[in-house]
Amino acid sequence: MLSKGLRLACAGAAVAVGLTACSSSSSSGSGGKTLKVAYQKFGNEIHVDAHMQKVKAQFEAAHPGIKIQLDPINVSENDYYTKIDLMMGSSSTAPDVVYEDTFLINSDIQAGYLTPLDSYLSTWSDWSQFPDTAKAAARGLDGKTYGVPMGTDTRALYYNKDLLTKAGIAMPWQPKSWADVLAAAKAVKANDPGVIPMNIYAGKPDGEGSTMQGFEMLLYGTQDPLYSSASKKWISPSKGFSDSLQFLKDAYSGGLTLSPQQELDPNVGNVVGGQLLPQSKLAIDLDGSWVTGTWTPTGAKPWPAWSSTLGEAAMPTQDGGGKGTMSMSGGWTLSVTAKSKNKDLAAQFIELALNKDNSASYDVADGQIAVRNDVATDPTYQNSNPTTAFFTGLVPVTNYRPAYAEYPKVSDAIQVAMEAVITGQSSPADAMKSYTESLKGIVGSSNVAAGTS
Repeated sequence: MLSKGLRLACAGAAVAVGLTACSSSSSSGSGGKTLKVAYQKFGNEIHVDAHMQKVKAQFEAAHPGIKIQLDPINVSENDYYTKIDLMMGSSSTAPDVVYEDTFLINSDIQAGYLTPLDSYLSTWSDWSQFPDTAKAAARGLDGKTYGVPMGTDTRALYYNKDLLTKAGIAMPWQPKSWADVLAAAKAVKANDPGVIPMNIYAGKPDGEGSTMQGFEMLLYGTQDPLYSSASKKWISPSKGFSDSLQFLKDAYSGGLTLSPQQELDPNVGNVVGGQLLPQSKLAIDLDGSWVTGTWTPTGAKPWPAWSSTLGEAAMPTQDGGGKGTMSMSGGWTLSVTAKSKNKDLAAQFIELALNKDNSASYDVADGQIAVRNDVATDPTYQNSNPTTAFFTGLVPVTNYRPAYAEYPKVSDAIQVAMEAVITGQSSPADAMKSYTESLKGIVGSSNVAAGTS
């Protein structure tokens, strides 16, 4: 990224793309280089690819002789994580810029895959537009920053107003407990057996989507967290963990969800957002704020009537206690890989990709919650989506995953427990017992403590 002095010297030659025409890369003889950018492109999620295509054109226009090689990886989430880890592990295949899920930041730091960006960010004036909470999402346990956030998200219940109304549920719907959620799903099933009452992700093929959109949206509504920052221990066994698995058992065994076979399809998220909701075949969907991006005019499955067809409700805590409602937040960053041979150029690419204008257009298109202050307060962004205010309003009750290198393995163990329960292979109690043993193997027995009984 450009030093402050060089930025001032080049100000008169600035081009519309947001980087200066006399960039540090051009002046240092970097012409003829190729910058590789890897990211996920799968199913309904097409906005990252559109964003990268736009930034590629802007960057190449501002840096004559430099080529951007985009590598859109068209695989499901779990497979994407595996693919980029393999790529980043070798200097011959490592991209320069990588699209990185924040929950992997610390494990990828530990593996030696990422480059700290502090020296670049210290001279990037835009970094001051990112609040501390956003910066923390890409900060390693060593205190260094390893990525720039593209946006964040929250999670809640989407519901089909007509299907719930026909089932006798008053509008607007805001359940006050898990029991209310199950009761609504049962009412839909009784009214129209041809409609899937509810979707809650719970299988290994959907990876972290199942852990975060499914299990943790239950667990963090109980009295037992996944990890206690006070005791610095992972919590299991606990009543909250067992109750969360029991909710899944009740929903799946009661025929209130997709079948286990449907849920275990790696393409399930695309089916939910691209088919079941638009076709009014699904009444309630526990999902993320970004889903609406699928239905915009530039989305994968345009659906003009989505905002009048669907309502949104905050996920209640287990019994309405605590803050009454809750959510989970995550997000993705752009990071520079440790084996990149073009780290300066890679950092400049990220600066361009996430300047105000490009961040705003991406956040609007993909249904992201803005992490830049100047974007968040922009009227164009605020009025871009009928759900923006609702999902942003969940930030005060949201929760974040434990930012530790062991978390991805813990998440995988949670997915094993969920899948065992929804397929009937284990009872909630047995699945929790197996999870507890796996957890001890991952983090060490001394770092595990029981929660409420």
